[in-house]
Amino acid sequence: MVWTRKDLLGLEDLSREELEFILATADSFKEVSTREIKKVPALRGKTVVNLFYEPSTRTRVSFELAAKRLSADVINIASETSSVKKGETLIDTGRNIEALKVDIIVVRHNYSGAAAILARHVKASVINAGDGWHEHPTQALLDIFTLKEKLGRIEGLRVSIVGDIAHSRVARSNIWGLTKLGAQVTVCAPKMLVPPAIEEMGVRVTNDIDEALKDADAVDVLRMQFERDEGNAFPEQLEYFKNFGITEERLEKAKKNIIVMHPGPLNRGIEISSGVADGANSVILEQVTNGIAVRMAALFLVAQANENISHEDTH
Repeated sequence: MVWTRKDLLGLEDLSREELEFILATADSFKEVSTREIKKVPALRGKTVVNLFYEPSTRTRVSFELAAKRLSADVINIASETSSVKKGETLIDTGRNIEALKVDIIVVRHNYSGAAAILARHVKASVINAGDGWHEHPTQALLDIFTLKEKLGRIEGLRVSIVGDIAHSRVARSNIWGLTKLGAQVTVCAPKMLVPPAIEEMGVRVTNDIDEALKDADAVDVLRMQFERDEGNAFPEQLEYFKNFGITEERLEKAKKNIIVMHPGPLNRGIEISSGVADGANSVILEQVTNGIAVRMAALFLVAQANENISHEDTH
């Protein structure tokens, strides 16, 4: 197939064919990171700006490495050290960055929909690196890529997503991606952390962690986002770990080869024990490694699509 989307804003709008195409493209890029010289010329002459309005370590560094391994020039902008502190809007910032002749803007923002707003106002490609509680498409794609790599398929897998579902953009993107590719998804959390009507996304809901782990092929453990607990609705940390934490004891009752994933950063002793995070079932660091290949694929595809669109506009 030919990729035609200028932007990558979420997985909700993507077809199964498009999801599989991104995963296949990522697979073709993965071996680049194993070379002695970890670089290909695919985006030579292109400029990528990482525009981050929220703190990030893994995602920002992963996008930067991905762009550099495609030979792009990379500029990192954090809102704390930019004109945003002087009151500049997202659209004005985006237009000014575009005026510097950049080709791709990778944006993380604390408001849902921010990436889509930016994409409507600039001709550069926009990749959503996480917007509010909405979506985090490249995190979900690297989760799915890792699952497929470890288990050989997505169709028919039972995947449980455990934790702060209500505030999680990772959960939403994973649900869209996994269900479109044929996985059976269960979400598990305390009732106050399960958003209303989430069953309409095609998932099963349970508040029983042992039930969520039973027969699951993989469990994706989400970080408890205590910084978003404005109404003090969250359970106490020790209470949460007792009732929903992924521990060695709970894992012993699950499938022997269950895959344990986590998007990071980890809250050890709150949503996951150190024994599980560092144990034989964990693929957490493999997720980080795979993130580079997935983001190389995303950058490459949107750049190609935008180039084709620009070429058509001039004829």
